[in-house]
Amino acid sequence: MKSDAQIKQDILDELVFQPNIDETEIGVIVKDGVVTLTGFVDAFSKKVAAEKAAKSVAGVKAVAEDIQIKYGDDYRKTDQEIAKAAVNALEWNASVPNNKILVKVDDGYIVLTGDVTWKYQKNAAKRTIENLLGVKGVVNNIEIIQKVEPKEVKEQIEKAFERSADIDAQHVLVKIEGSVVTLTGTVSSIKEKDDATKAAFHAPGVTEVKNEIKVQFYPAYA
Repeated sequence: MKSDAQIKQDILDELVFQPNIDETEIGVIVKDGVVTLTGFVDAFSKKVAAEKAAKSVAGVKAVAEDIQIKYGDDYRKTDQEIAKAAVNALEWNASVPNNKILVKVDDGYIVLTGDVTWKYQKNAAKRTIENLLGVKGVVNNIEIIQKVEPKEVKEQIEKAFERSADIDAQHVLVKIEGSVVTLTGTVSSIKEKDDATKAAFHAPGVTEVKNEIKVQFYPAYA
């Protein structure tokens, strides 16, 4: 089992490895496998990238990020300017249904509402706007509305896990209640846990995934 010091060093090395992150801006604290990220960055995309980098390290059980975004005066945007840019970006994205998404901006934070048919459309809306200049954060409250057959959804998710090279399907259990998926079991990394969530959301009509999978790191030489 990795020590907290080893996990911290691996995260720092991973941050150095990422070309779009200045590792000197990020602080890393690790306790019992739980990582806390701190610091200041000048773009929301860097905040997202730092969290993703930490989650990719083996032995990490959870990531809490307290990274703050601080734009210089030359890059400040009014809420109206951010809202206009967000609406334009969503209109240009073919993966996002037209006239289905509402945008609200408060002090640089964007809140998305509305409804779509597929989870990938909800994710696409968020990805489209999170890199816009002036954005400090995105709250994605878009709802997924679609009739589903629980048995078919369960089978599709299980088959997706079996096809995946990144998920140990034998150690992940799937339960369906309406359009809500609950995942349980044990995996070896937080990335594998996140990959299971993403795979489950690819099934049609899934509106929520409760990921109760536990992370247990097993060294390659064990």
